[in-house]
Amino acid sequence: MTQQFPQSLQAWLAKIEACHPHEIELGLERIRRVAERLPIDLSAARKVVIAGTNGKGSTTTLLDSILRQAGYTTGAFTSPHFLRYNERIRLNGREVEDRLLCEVFAQIEQARGDIPLTYFEYGTLAALLCFSQFQPDVVLLEVGLGGRLDAVNIIDADVAMLTTVSLDHTDWLGSDREQIGREKAGVFRGGRPAICGELDIPDSVADVADAVGARLLVRGRDYAAQSSADSPCWDWWGVDADGERVQLAGLPKPALPLVNATSVLQALQLLELPRLQGQAGIEAVREGLRAARMTGRLQQVALPQGRCILDVAHNPESAGYLARWLEQNPCAGTTHLLIGMLEDKDIDRVIGLLLSQIDRWHAVTLTGRRGSPSRRISDALRRYHGVEASDYASVAQAMATLRPLLRAEDRLVVAGSFVTVSQALEALGLDG
Repeated sequence: MTQQFPQSLQAWLAKIEACHPHEIELGLERIRRVAERLPIDLSAARKVVIAGTNGKGSTTTLLDSILRQAGYTTGAFTSPHFLRYNERIRLNGREVEDRLLCEVFAQIEQARGDIPLTYFEYGTLAALLCFSQFQPDVVLLEVGLGGRLDAVNIIDADVAMLTTVSLDHTDWLGSDREQIGREKAGVFRGGRPAICGELDIPDSVADVADAVGARLLVRGRDYAAQSSADSPCWDWWGVDADGERVQLAGLPKPALPLVNATSVLQALQLLELPRLQGQAGIEAVREGLRAARMTGRLQQVALPQGRCILDVAHNPESAGYLARWLEQNPCAGTTHLLIGMLEDKDIDRVIGLLLSQIDRWHAVTLTGRRGSPSRRISDALRRYHGVEASDYASVAQAMATLRPLLRAEDRLVVAGSFVTVSQALEALGLDG
């Protein structure tokens, strides 16, 4: 009997979401068994795996931008998406088409038999199949959760990157930075570089590198950036594949976090790609830094009155970064914050970190199994900080209410979750 497959991407997504009873089930046995049955071949590509609590998306975007400026073809796998599932898989900077996604989902469905796969595992295999067809020069794979047991870790990285190690997803990864660092460092491979952007690395990260025989390079020790807040440029130093010191001066500051750009430049040195050497390589770095943009990360949108800044800051580390950016980039008017969060995040600490930079608070309810009601945020503001907040039933309602009230000198910051930013993009009529 011929197996009947869905005819649209939306139908496929509904099917794979229902395939596994749990949203998350860490472990590599199931996905490895299915991957062995599929025509996955990335042997000709350089592969970079990016793990970490925050900064994975901007690291991937910066790498992709610079590599393409240098003339290399790229495949990038990221998550989650904002408006379209296709955002997760990009070939040379372009989202894959529905048709290709449906084709590779059918391949996976035929190959898996009775092996259950999670939503993320389906997506990982889909990305690997797309890249196997496209055969890009460099494949960039963003870890979904943790590292050691994440689906992406079936691929051996030529360069592994660990952006930061902070407390998040503690139910899955451990209750302290040492445990979480050990899980995230699980993407390291013996005899290959492992780049850590965390200044204060947990001992467990170095222990894993030593145990597997990875060459660990740490920001501030092996490579670093030099910059002043009032300068449009920055300098970088690091090492090449032979351990020789390399310096790049007068680089343009990117729109994305400089700390992630610092690690990206070190990774590019260790990939040993010829077109990134010499003056032509330096120009590719400059243009790639200038061109790199991301949806939902310090994304600025001009409004008829004022402007909107969208940032997915959803945990203490990312909230702290957003607060520092707001402080360094003040506005003449009122800073409004529209915030909606998931219940399993550290809502109280996120509020505390943003408090000094916000003039008016607007809490929204996020629906769904993990969504937090707006009252959870507004009650915490009132109880612990004596600050009043407006409550809204949805992001759309809040946007419709707030936009007419903004003055030219004001700004509206949207933060707290990918869900919040996605719904704000829809309310603004943007496609990401």
